[in-house]
Amino acid sequence: MQNFRDLKVWEKAHAMTLQVYAVTRGFPAEERYGLTSQMRRAAASVPANIAEGCVRSSDRDFARFLHTALGSASELEYFALLARDLELIDDAAREALTTALQEVKRMLTALIGRVKADG
Repeated sequence: MQNFRDLKVWEKAHAMTLQVYAVTRGFPAEERYGLTSQMRRAAASVPANIAEGCVRSSDRDFARFLHTALGSASELEYFALLARDLELIDDAAREALTTALQEVKRMLTALIGRVKADG
């Protein structure tokens, strides 16, 4: 068992989640239960799954949670594109979020590879 706070990927995912909350704060009220909620849930799912995976008893279980985190990051990447196309965020905000997401996804992919190699 390892402390999730010691993982650089968790730190980056947490910062990205805070970024999503800041960006969606400006969304219209009618999106509160729509895209705002979807983006925030997908964002929070990434560091939450990393944290939960850290307490699992096997590398296989940990890798499964990391895959779930990776899926949530991909989902969020689409939501950022949708938000831009709906003109809820500008291209600069989408690009900043996508850059953060791509870094988290790369780090997750590398960690999954290491966990599988160790297991």
